[in-house]
Amino acid sequence: MEMAVGFHRTLTPSFSVNPNSRRLSSSPILAKRILGQTLSSPAITKLPLTFRPLTSVRSSIKCSVSEATETQLEIADKKRQLMRRRDIRNIAIVAHVDHGKTTLVDAMLKQAKVFRANQFVQERIMDSNDLERERGITILSKNTSITYKDTKINIIDTPGHSDFGGEVERVLNMVEGVLLVVDSVEGPMPQTRFVLKKALEFGHAVVVVVNKIDRPSARPDFVINSTFELFIELNATDEQCDFQVIYASGIKGKAGLSPENLAEDLGPLFEAIIRCIPGPRIDKDGALQMLVTNIEYDEHKGRIAIGRLHAGVLQRGMDVRVCTSEDACRYARVSELFVYEKFNRVPAETVEAGDICAVCGIDDIQIGETIADKISGRPLPAIRVEEPTVRMAFSINTSPFVGREGKYVTSRNLRDRLYRELERNLAMKVEDGETADTFIVSGRGTLHITILIENMRREGYEFMVGPPKVINKRVDDKLLEPFEIATVEVPEVYMGPVVELLGKRRGQMFDMQGLGAEGTTLLKYKIPTRGLLGLRNAILTASRGTAVLNTIFDSYGPWAGDITTRDQGSLVAFEDGTTTSYALSSSQERGQLFVGPGSDVYKGQIVGIHQRPGDLSLNVCKKKAATNIRSNKEQTVILDTPLVYSLDDCIEYIQEDEMVEVTPSSIRMCKNPKLAKKTRSEERAREERHSANGVLLRK
Repeated sequence: MEMAVGFHRTLTPSFSVNPNSRRLSSSPILAKRILGQTLSSPAITKLPLTFRPLTSVRSSIKCSVSEATETQLEIADKKRQLMRRRDIRNIAIVAHVDHGKTTLVDAMLKQAKVFRANQFVQERIMDSNDLERERGITILSKNTSITYKDTKINIIDTPGHSDFGGEVERVLNMVEGVLLVVDSVEGPMPQTRFVLKKALEFGHAVVVVVNKIDRPSARPDFVINSTFELFIELNATDEQCDFQVIYASGIKGKAGLSPENLAEDLGPLFEAIIRCIPGPRIDKDGALQMLVTNIEYDEHKGRIAIGRLHAGVLQRGMDVRVCTSEDACRYARVSELFVYEKFNRVPAETVEAGDICAVCGIDDIQIGETIADKISGRPLPAIRVEEPTVRMAFSINTSPFVGREGKYVTSRNLRDRLYRELERNLAMKVEDGETADTFIVSGRGTLHITILIENMRREGYEFMVGPPKVINKRVDDKLLEPFEIATVEVPEVYMGPVVELLGKRRGQMFDMQGLGAEGTTLLKYKIPTRGLLGLRNAILTASRGTAVLNTIFDSYGPWAGDITTRDQGSLVAFEDGTTTSYALSSSQERGQLFVGPGSDVYKGQIVGIHQRPGDLSLNVCKKKAATNIRSNKEQTVILDTPLVYSLDDCIEYIQEDEMVEVTPSSIRMCKNPKLAKKTRSEERAREERHSANGVLLRK
């Protein structure tokens, strides 16, 4: 094995660990780490070192898919009668949340002249969903394409939250390489590990983009070292570990091979994509095969299937076979065919293997099915995603206010909508509950299910949801529960309360380090998923809104024991009616209220947080008694501002005997009437037993 170390003119070292002597731009720290014994490999310390000058920044990009490697791949492909397309690159942009994926895609689209010079383009153009824009996150993966030097680059923007990991797993079936975007300060985060693990399992080529390099506290050396260690931990091959690094500022639209020497555009990034990401491997003359990895719906065209064509040629008006397995196939016809050009879907007559396209005309198509040749087509392997870890109970609205605001209120409406969600959301499961009007929805996390709830209420649905519960497993008569890796960024002054809070939730710290010169500490915990329920608000309160919490599923482990997630009880309305200032002035002494004067409430509705453990029933509708004594001046009532809880806050707050009432206009919390009846009957039975025992004792 040869190890080549070269230097830029700016004395930025670059090294290579590859039989084909491929270069990797990096830092002096990482070079020392490789040349030393950090990798615990005796062969590395004995490698000869050769130095070579580098002339041009752009011409110096060399990757694992180099000339020698490509020759070997082509020989292997010929054996399988496969070939690579040189004019197409299919890539997915993956990263942790808020590391700048969508902003980087914006800059790529603008520099590829997708938009007119005078065209108004809003920020984060790929986040087209209203909910995505409000929350500032990507929820659904989206396709676009650009053209660079006669090469079409299909780009897929993916979500960053671990709760939407099913979108990432599904999209990786369509691409041959990924851009792994990493923040120049934070470095690899939990979701970075998840998406990189999936990309390496698929065998994809990886280009690491150190984004936000213009931040004052940027530390690119540390980020590259941490990313390389992550590759080693995930058992990446030698070729994958020898990744190309691009330093970029997505918001400024600049990129380069060293943090000090950025080009005026994203040219180095485009060059790295062309050279480091291989073209799709296809069977051009084989039977038609296309795996459906995404579905969209259009009012005029109906259901649209999106996927990459693996083999053959697809034509408009073609008769095809739709397969789920060898034995389950049906026939259909392609009415319309589209490819992605720039930011639009463009009609096409034919699509060759290797390209990503959209197919219309198959009304019952599902994600994971294969569109194959009518005569000799065979299905491709189905898409597999990880199992859900959290479940919630959905039921019809049983409050006195049912039907006031919602359009769809019956169990039939609720059932149809939930099962329709399964057609697109592969990581979610829906089961019938104990009663006909109850359904159990399982997802990858509370945010995963909360987004579904928010979409449903915007569509006019009215229903109730119970508290989130973790999905446990029993193996060899041992109860196992899901554990997650939680990383918390918190200023040092608030580290004590945060550590104490995580300790109460059965969290075990395994790493603690400082972040840059900002006085921020990064804590890493392994904690049961049960302990994370309601943790986000508690951490924000303990750190005065300065902490940042990120979590990702790790594994199943032994039951950690009982966890108390809430120390305070609830204030519950005593009767139906309208709240008054007179009643609220005395009620606010018992805790913090959710309602103000003039609000309609019903018996059993949660109207506030009790300042002590246990629930307390209050009469918030009491009116001041009228007397015949003349008052010179009415008493002025000063009320505290009521707490305003979002849907996420309400789901985090409720406990076992409480529910959230969701309507298009309102979000209320209430006591579960079914559990309240059980509790009253149990108390009545207990009192009867005590009285009977007392009678026996007296006798």
